[in-house]
Amino acid sequence: MDLKPDATPVTRRRGTELENAILAAAWDVLAEHGYPGFTYEAVAARAGTSRPVLYRRWRRREDLLIAAITWARESSPVELPDTGDLREDAIRYLRSANGARAWMIALATVSLVDYFRETGTTFADLRRSILPADMQTTLEIITARAVARREIPDRERPARVLSLPFDLLRHEMLMTQRPVAEDVMIQIVDEIWLPLLQAPA
Repeated sequence: MDLKPDATPVTRRRGTELENAILAAAWDVLAEHGYPGFTYEAVAARAGTSRPVLYRRWRRREDLLIAAITWARESSPVELPDTGDLREDAIRYLRSANGARAWMIALATVSLVDYFRETGTTFADLRRSILPADMQTTLEIITARAVARREIPDRERPARVLSLPFDLLRHEMLMTQRPVAEDVMIQIVDEIWLPLLQAPA
């Protein structure tokens, strides 16, 4: 059938374009309606596609959820600073994480309660599903660079020490449900983390 002169042909989305549109729609549905409203029907309607298209890619609702959260996380990357100064790198990293992750953590505490209850999992389990097991964290990279510059002693440090700035930042986000104040981030670096890195083994 011929198109009318003023009609606009509809371009069928495929591959990565279609998948990104679905995941963006899935994230919007999760943010607006929480896990109880996170259904194949709702996501398909928001994305302008059909349920079978979703089922072919994500056989379980939990798979679609993890894919949507992964997409959102990768859409808001956190800076990996390299200023040549450990303190400045750490503060810049926290600022970037504060801006990129505060909204995700706030969402997780409110919208995913039913998901954790239904699946019997935790926030830590979800994080492991999203992040590669062998991924080197930004703080590990920042610390290794500082060791190479001889800013801090070259010795083994527990993983909990290396991740402490972000762990404390995340705790503040969870407790306040809002981005963390600048002075708090500076205190985390100056009064807690840097003294720990410099402390004798």
